[in-house]
Amino acid sequence: MFKETSLACLFDIGSLIGGFMIALQLDIFHLSPWAIALYPAVISIKGVITGVLTGRLSTALHLGTIYPKFLGNTKSFYRLISATIVLTLATSVTISLVSILFGTLFWGVTLTELPAILTVMVATLSVSLLIALITIKGTFISFKKSLDPDIIVYPATATATNIIITLLYIAVLNLYFSGPTGQWAIIIFGLINVFLVALVLPKNIKETEFRSIIKEALPTMILIAFIVNVTGTLLKGISNIAGDRREIYTLYPAIIDVIGDAGLVVSSAATMKLTLGILSPTFSSIKHHAKNIFSAWTSSLIFFVVLGVLSLMINSIFAFDSIMNLLTLLVIANIIAFAANVIISYGISILSFKRGLDPDNFVIPIGNSIADALTTLAIFITMLFII
Repeated sequence: MFKETSLACLFDIGSLIGGFMIALQLDIFHLSPWAIALYPAVISIKGVITGVLTGRLSTALHLGTIYPKFLGNTKSFYRLISATIVLTLATSVTISLVSILFGTLFWGVTLTELPAILTVMVATLSVSLLIALITIKGTFISFKKSLDPDIIVYPATATATNIIITLLYIAVLNLYFSGPTGQWAIIIFGLINVFLVALVLPKNIKETEFRSIIKEALPTMILIAFIVNVTGTLLKGISNIAGDRREIYTLYPAIIDVIGDAGLVVSSAATMKLTLGILSPTFSSIKHHAKNIFSAWTSSLIFFVVLGVLSLMINSIFAFDSIMNLLTLLVIANIIAFAANVIISYGISILSFKRGLDPDNFVIPIGNSIADALTTLAIFITMLFII
């Protein structure tokens, strides 16, 4: 389990790139309270959509209902792409509406900022549809080379997605805050998704397979819309405490990935043992999974420390007090986040096993969103006492 977790988390080092881009653009994120609060929603939702796409694509490739190529593929392939386009727009609008609710309650924004939030969210996720092409290509390669989707494919695509979506979000924010010309530009970007939905929806709305994907994924997306706004509220709290400490922002995308990947490895192993009858579907059976959990935790803790050191180096911070402060924060946050995430992940594994829930449409997306929220909460709580 240590090896599997370490391999999955190894890709998360790349997420430091996305975090460093945020650190370099802090001025943009300070222009409006919703700018930083929306960031978890952007990366989480795109990660969820990518995860659903990857999961369904991997399953279909193994069943032979989809071929590993872009052109001349089956109808199932193009229906999956169409469903991804529709889900992207639907979740963009849903998150924007939920964000206004959270914004008025916790962020200090008003209803007059709904157009801004909606425009930025839809435009960012609209342009990020290009990420689907990278995800599909990566899944094709992994299928041809027989790579493990949980340990190789999903972590690798998640990291690449985080970097690209962060870059796109920053670019959209810069355009929006640059003035009317920039705002019109992102409106046009957003209309791309609207146009694509208008194009594919009439052709697929009566198709059972297409409707099934939407029906199964959309309720999960709505639930996640609330979870990611909780995460965004907590990140805004972290931002208020951290101020301009770049090393904190540089770390953030990477460490939420680590906890998410560690939880995924633990829950995947638990699900396999439940299926084989090695574990009983009760929470008390977690003690028989303790060795695997401890191995995964050890790996995640090591990566937290490594990421902390790398973040300090990237931001040219070498003062002893600063180093000890950050590493102490990370160790405590890791213990809190991992413990809470394992408890919830194990519970979700048992629930999904008992009720036969789809791992691609429910277990993995919900698990990752909760992991992001728990990690952000752990950092926020720890910072209250340390900084």
